Amino acid sequence: MHQHIHSGISHWKTHRFLRALHCSGLAMAAWAGLVFFDSAAAEPLLPISATFPAATAALLSSGPAGPTPAWIEFCARQPQECTVDASEPAVLSLNQELWLTIVEVNERVNRTIVAVTDQDHWGEVDRWDYPDDGLGDCEDIQLLKRRLLIEAGLPRRALRMAVVIDDQGAGHAVLMVRTDQGELILDNKRDAVLAWHVTGYHYVKREGDESAAWVWLGSQVAPVVTATQ
Repeated sequence: MHQHIHSGISHWKTHRFLRALHCSGLAMAAWAGLVFFDSAAAEPLLPISATFPAATAALLSSGPAGPTPAWIEFCARQPQECTVDASEPAVLSLNQELWLTIVEVNERVNRTIVAVTDQDHWGEVDRWDYPDDGLGDCEDIQLLKRRLLIEAGLPRRALRMAVVIDDQGAGHAVLMVRTDQGELILDNKRDAVLAWHVTGYHYVKREGDESAAWVWLGSQVAPVVTATQ
């Protein structure tokens, strides 16, 4: 599978990664309730979090929610990215090989995409799109991770974009991988892939897995991440 990942993304050129401290374009939406790299040239990856995650309780949804306006615009441009294939599993059966694939994609994209705000990049307050020029903010970076994981064989239906309020009180987008071990969070703020409940985030909503509608996650509050993570 790792060989498949490299072949699926070998056309991306390497750029130096600058971690985003926040995603300001999502802040108002969240509070309202709402690679370029060549695998041969990429630096060796560090063993950020190779330990297979312990099972945790699932992050429950609590009814339909409206997507952010920028997501609606993204779907108009990329409708194939917003459909739900009911024949795919909504929850991934996690094993060691898939876990290492998820960790590798998260870290490689974080090291590759230069983080910039939507205003600086697109001249818009909030835009969701692929960072095809090597630049992007939080949602763009997570969308690229999802595309690469899908190319590696993971089901799109189990890879859900989510809106959270981060530990600084700002709106932020993450990629949520729904597994039988609990939801795993891919984030551009850290290279480690964490279980949802140790991120320190308040979960607002995510893509649904039954239709194109989003679902609320407003009943779930994650504790502040510990200093050792």
